[in-house]
Amino acid sequence: MTRPARACIDLHALRHNFQRVRQAAPGSRVMAIIKANAYGHGLLRVAQSLPGADAFGVVSPEEGITLRESGFDRRIVLLEGLFTPDDIALVAGYHLDIVVHHASQLDMLEQAAISRPVDVWLKLDTGMNRLGFDPDAAANIVARLQSLEQVATVRFMTHFACADEPDNDTTAVQSDRFNRALDMLEGERTLANSAAILAWPDTCADWVRPGIMLYGASPLAGERAAALDLQPVMTLKSRLIAINACRQGDAVGYGGDWRCPEDMPVGVAAIGYGDGYPRHAGSGMPVLVNGRRAGLVGRVSMDMICLDLRGHDSPAVGDEVVLWGDSLPVEEIAAGAGTISYELLCGISHRVRLEYTG
Repeated sequence: MTRPARACIDLHALRHNFQRVRQAAPGSRVMAIIKANAYGHGLLRVAQSLPGADAFGVVSPEEGITLRESGFDRRIVLLEGLFTPDDIALVAGYHLDIVVHHASQLDMLEQAAISRPVDVWLKLDTGMNRLGFDPDAAANIVARLQSLEQVATVRFMTHFACADEPDNDTTAVQSDRFNRALDMLEGERTLANSAAILAWPDTCADWVRPGIMLYGASPLAGERAAALDLQPVMTLKSRLIAINACRQGDAVGYGGDWRCPEDMPVGVAAIGYGDGYPRHAGSGMPVLVNGRRAGLVGRVSMDMICLDLRGHDSPAVGDEVVLWGDSLPVEEIAAGAGTISYELLCGISHRVRLEYTG
């Protein structure tokens, strides 16, 4: 017996979305962002399905090593760079690129004894105020890096704070500051994340870094993926495991917060916050039961949700329940739960089976 909660991963849709990146940024190389287990979609299967990617972006050395040991020979970039001096030998040994965003990482490089020089992406903070050097210091830092025998090439990156808002000029300000800081410096550049690829094409530069759009969710505020010609890659599914004939006034779920307004069928589906479904999803949140909408009732439990099955003809134990994905955009569920699609996709737990097609 196998618990029915599963995430169906459509690799054809993934490749479609990658081609959408190519279409939007035809002059740029593509660093596919596959950190966080490829946003919950499976690191290795996603990497294997993107043969056209020029590089992969990950966060931890472990992710990079997993890719190398699985046979991937293209550029792999550690987006948060070095965490400890011990990382340097691994980075050099596995031919990984590092982002350098802080003076402590410069110190690590200067003090390192490594077998081969590493490629560096120097990150400039142009307004995110999270990671990166002051752009005014770029020339001095580049000179410091280029003086090191531990460093091979230096490239440049920044990250946008508001690219998901096409009417917000913060992105233009950040882009201008980045380009002015590098005016007299040579080296490849990357600015554009998914949102900027679609909304700010002038920022695409030498490299683009698509993340969420690869997985078929909209990176733009107020836009649905379908309107951007993006196809959902993950469809989260389960099945009904019980149907209860509840009476008017019956309380459903923990706390008895929701009561039946009339005699009605209430379905129970095998999925909950232990699987990554948002606990704060409220009553009325839509799911699909056999392709037809039904609403949550009561609180989300660790392993189960309850559903209002009024209007559903002859529902039965074993009927399929779709939580998001094909025909039910993850953006809609995220908005209803007060979060973003990134969190829902990345939050899928290890006990949800990943099933691949395409």
